[in-house]
Amino acid sequence: MKSTNKTKLLEVFDNTYPNRNYLIVHKTSEFTSVCPKTGQPDFGTIEISYIAKKKCVELKSLKMYLQSFRNDGIFYENVINRILDDLVSVMNPKWMEVKGIFTTRGGLYSTVTSVHGKK
Repeated sequence: MKSTNKTKLLEVFDNTYPNRNYLIVHKTSEFTSVCPKTGQPDFGTIEISYIAKKKCVELKSLKMYLQSFRNDGIFYENVINRILDDLVSVMNPKWMEVKGIFTTRGGLYSTVTSVHGKK
């Protein structure tokens, strides 16, 4: 798993309950990137669910990280897997799922889900 320069935007803090398996879900409906084929903007909802080990992600940094994709030409599949790889690299969670639900384009809408570990 390779991390990107974008990981520098992500801040983490200690999980106060590392021995308890509890589900954390962060969701934003304001995600944007750019289609690398057409140059048109892509819009979607990103849902990040995880069971923390020792670290949790700080929300303001997560917001800035997700906003950093705004002008990136990247396919849906690649952006979801990159977000998962970057978050796993800075947090090392017990389990994580990143789901992207993208708005309709050309009569189709797409959902991409990528998972790390076992729930």
